[in-house]
Amino acid sequence: MKKLTLLFIGFSLAIAMGFSLKSVSASADAPTNNFKNESMKLGAFSVSLSVKDLKVSKAFYEKLGFSVLGGDLSKNYLIMKNENSLIGLFQGMFEGNILTFNPGWDENGKNIESFDDIRAIQKSLSADGITSSPEIDASSSGPASLTLTDPDGNMILIDQHR
Repeated sequence: MKKLTLLFIGFSLAIAMGFSLKSVSASADAPTNNFKNESMKLGAFSVSLSVKDLKVSKAFYEKLGFSVLGGDLSKNYLIMKNENSLIGLFQGMFEGNILTFNPGWDENGKNIESFDDIRAIQKSLSADGITSSPEIDASSSGPASLTLTDPDGNMILIDQHR
């Protein structure tokens, strides 16, 4: 019983300290960009797979419970979904696999009301020393995309459709 009481007191103190530290940091000087105190809203996430045979890959992922959400076999790509998991299957379009984010979309390809525009994302990444290409004109609006590479060489595509 004594251990349980001590554990409860320790847990309560940790929570209280967390709230205390959060209120102290909230009163500190504001950061220079929007994303320092909140998460960047990158939108729907999927893995874009470079496949050798789209029909064979489609059949395989259907056996794992995925179904076609979008795309077109005749154009060599499909977007497949299993609950909240998304994968893109692309034949002959790029080498390697790509982590893909779609600002402004949910995992059903539907528009979401609140999202971070790709230009704001680019500005924040640049401020943090992360280079991307191509550079998006900050005065433009609407659809745009950029790519970057993580420290291990993995490609990341941020692709805004609206």
